[in-house]
Amino acid sequence: MQCPHFDAGECRSCPLMGVPYAEQLASKQAGVRALLDTVAGTTAPDGSELWCGPVPSTEAGFRNKAKMVVTGTAAAPRLGILDPRQHPKHHDGTGVDLRDCGLYEPALGAAFPAVAEVITRSGLIPYNVGTRTGELKHVILTLSPTGGLMIRFVIRSTDQLDALRATVPALQRALPRAEVITANLLPEHRAALEGPEEIHLAGEATLRMTLNGIPLNLRPQGFFQTNTAVAAALYALASEWLDATAAASVWDLYCGVGGFGFQLAEVRAHAADPAGPAGPLPAGTERSVWGLETSPDAVAAARVTARDLGVAERVRFTVGDATVLAEAPGELPDAVVVNPPRRGIGTELADWLEGSGIRHVLYSSCNAATLARDLGRMPGYRPLRARLLDMFPQTEHYEVLMLLERR
Repeated sequence: MQCPHFDAGECRSCPLMGVPYAEQLASKQAGVRALLDTVAGTTAPDGSELWCGPVPSTEAGFRNKAKMVVTGTAAAPRLGILDPRQHPKHHDGTGVDLRDCGLYEPALGAAFPAVAEVITRSGLIPYNVGTRTGELKHVILTLSPTGGLMIRFVIRSTDQLDALRATVPALQRALPRAEVITANLLPEHRAALEGPEEIHLAGEATLRMTLNGIPLNLRPQGFFQTNTAVAAALYALASEWLDATAAASVWDLYCGVGGFGFQLAEVRAHAADPAGPAGPLPAGTERSVWGLETSPDAVAAARVTARDLGVAERVRFTVGDATVLAEAPGELPDAVVVNPPRRGIGTELADWLEGSGIRHVLYSSCNAATLARDLGRMPGYRPLRARLLDMFPQTEHYEVLMLLERR
């Protein structure tokens, strides 16, 4: 893949742009293994190779979310980024229009003209970071696997909210698949994408994100992996690996909207004798899941999914901090899945897992350095399988999934 904005120095979001994709993938695999082999080893307990081959992505058209800074004028808005060639402290507010960015899924690119037309129709004045004037800071678009859209306008105040609201019917006519339309308030002058207050303008409360047949619900401020195809592969892989264990109950820490939790709840693997080989669940028996997440919006969305699927009795979600586990159920699970931010699970949770006696841990990490550090604090676990998934081609970012077993 090649990008004219990268070649012109207008955008540096993709530092690996122009590097052959096979080379990118091999380099990521080598880098991750260099960090992890010293603590995880290179072979599984049965003597087989620990690492499976990496899961590739398409090189372009894979992003389901566009986070666009709005610059220019209401009559001629630019949707993209601030010009990186200017000094941040003395930025004049000009930007680079990235509506033609090759990373976005095609349906996102097709929606940009209608969004720009709304800005012009409503007279929304783009925010100028240099002068700290104007109203519209960002537009954020998310595309569901079935083509639904969530469109969010991040504004500084409600001064032009009525004007924006008046243009929503025209936006819905231009984009009939716009299922969620909101405004988000970010009054402060700071480097943030969004503020805490969301104002519903039209459509549903959540965007339905169906992965592997499971209809997840995404609220406006909820987190979802930006590469739909690789996210589906990640959840399916976790399900496959846990299916080979005797786990009948799982805690999903850092659960978000339940991507891992619902996938694992649908897996049918169990052993009549927990010490014996895994086999099919007895008739009428299914795996139970408890999820923990700091975001109330994400937990509310996960509960909607559990209710819609009719599994709220065995798939439950709680708002809380995974590093504290203050609200955890009394009985420990057979397995835990963790999907922390880049900082990893940290000392408290790693030490708790080490002393818990829980048999299996599925660790999904976007930072092999913190994964290696956390593994170093859990010597009581040995890796059974590991695999890199390329969530972010053209960058050095990735996801690593590792299945751990109590020694």
